[in-house]
Amino acid sequence: MMTSFLLILGIFLAIGLASARKATGDREDYYLASGSVKPWLAGLSAVATNNSGYMFIGVIGYTYQTGLAAIWLMIGWILGDFLGSLFIHKKLKEATTATKEASFASVMARWHGEDFQIWKRIAAVIMIVFLIAYAGAQIAAGGKALQGVLGFDPRAGAVAVALIVIVYSIAGGLRASIWTDGAQSIAMFAAMALLFFVGLHGLGGMSGTIEKWSEVPGFLNLFPDDLLLAGAAGVALFVIGWMFAGFSVIGQPHVMVRFMALDDDKDNMVRARAWYYAYFTGFYLLATGVGMLSRIYLPDLASLDPELALPTLAVELLHPALVGLILAGIFAATMSTADSLVLSCSAALTHDLTPQRLEKPWLLKAATAATTLIALGLALSESRSVFSLVILAWSTLAAAFAPLLTLYSLKRKVSEPIAIGLLVLGVSIALYWRFGLGWHNNVYEGLPGIVIPLIIGWALSTKVEPKVTEHQTSVPS
Repeated sequence: MMTSFLLILGIFLAIGLASARKATGDREDYYLASGSVKPWLAGLSAVATNNSGYMFIGVIGYTYQTGLAAIWLMIGWILGDFLGSLFIHKKLKEATTATKEASFASVMARWHGEDFQIWKRIAAVIMIVFLIAYAGAQIAAGGKALQGVLGFDPRAGAVAVALIVIVYSIAGGLRASIWTDGAQSIAMFAAMALLFFVGLHGLGGMSGTIEKWSEVPGFLNLFPDDLLLAGAAGVALFVIGWMFAGFSVIGQPHVMVRFMALDDDKDNMVRARAWYYAYFTGFYLLATGVGMLSRIYLPDLASLDPELALPTLAVELLHPALVGLILAGIFAATMSTADSLVLSCSAALTHDLTPQRLEKPWLLKAATAATTLIALGLALSESRSVFSLVILAWSTLAAAFAPLLTLYSLKRKVSEPIAIGLLVLGVSIALYWRFGLGWHNNVYEGLPGIVIPLIIGWALSTKVEPKVTEHQTSVPS
């Protein structure tokens, strides 16, 4: 078990370190891989970053408790994610090329040729706070995996994730993150598929598995009783809420930077999206299936910690060498997101928050190491579940950036005071919805956090007129 785990982990580390051979040391290369990422790699990297420890630990734990109705979360999430990608990803890449900026906030601050300095610094603070919280959740997920498989203190796994992320992120920046994501995505899919099919076989195939599921009260009910509204209306509201969770990907700097770093060749964005959604759909279906299988194999886990379902199930069903693959898959998921988060956080610190940009390579790397260590500290002290902590960070970042990015992509323009107002309003609504009203269990807080600022922003925005070329303005002779 330990041998196979360390072998696969060593491969990831070697790939990350190998990327350093192409590093130039400047900020565009460190944070955007010089804008030269191929579409298949951009797609796999983005989906590996998105399908993090949240998927291996959080979603499987949620499915363990919820049953088949958890499929509605998947449907809403992927549909919302896809709708956002239809008109935003390409516009963000075009703006990145036009502004020649290396960070998510800086590109948005200079989208229309202006420079929203105050907005950018407020955005940087929000990103640093919530990206570090998000990274802490990923690092904690690695610790839970080690606890579930080997019975180790979860803090040991958290430290291991953080140290590996520091080593290869410092060595190769975003390129190291993306290269390792390619290998990690393969390990993640293989681990999930292996566990699903072995678990299915152990229960006598699909017919035997369905029979077992039907014995758990309400487990196959597509219309659970605990929704805000009964029946199909409640499911529809739930799906719409999670559509906004999927749409919220456009507000996640660590995911969108993959598309910002994409090679400029024609149709590359379409190819990257094809890789992304093909993998995403298959992987999410497998994760949902494994979560449901774990309820049959591990009925007593409900009273303990359902977020340990996947690693515990692996120990129950697989040969120790294959358990090492599962553990490596979980570590791959946590690392593929954690490294992306700390790099985006580092970019916010060195390029968006400070009065003058920090350009020296050693300062960029020092910022990456510092943010990783802070996230590790949070992981070692945080008792909140991985699922809830990730959703909190995800929804807050979405409420902060998705409204303005949507307006920009729809060719609308606002002043800096309005942009600041939309950012503060979105974050305030999302946090109050969760902590003040407590309605987040029924309707995802990102929905009002995105929709209300978007409506207000549209009313206060102006249409961006197309630039008139000399040819268009010339008078025929």
